[in-house]
Amino acid sequence: MHQLRTYIVEDSAVIRESLIATLEELAPVQVVGTAEDELTAVQWLSKLGNHADLVIVDIFLKGGSGLGVIRAAHGQSRQRSLVVLSNYATADIRRKCLELGADRVFDKSNEIDALISYCSALAAGETHPGMLN
Repeated sequence: MHQLRTYIVEDSAVIRESLIATLEELAPVQVVGTAEDELTAVQWLSKLGNHADLVIVDIFLKGGSGLGVIRAAHGQSRQRSLVVLSNYATADIRRKCLELGADRVFDKSNEIDALISYCSALAAGETHPGMLN
């Protein structure tokens, strides 16, 4: 099992730091960068030499939207997993994120364990781990 190079797009510093600590402790994750707005995230993801196996995106950001990040990242030819982690994981939001290219959508309030399991399965080489939504 290898460590997933992970890029996190989350505008709340408290949530971002907590998520990094949780993922790096409980899952095979190495956070390689973060952003708190759409523009910074899209620029980092577009830059040659920057690589992430997993991109975790919140919907509501300081500037722009996580939907724009997903759209831009999905449009690139790089192989990586795109997941959304949001407090607003309603049925409509889930459907929209999946339409734009997200692989999975997790609710921040009650699906952190599922995200950790997803990360572990992805690192173990499963191509479509836990396809439930």
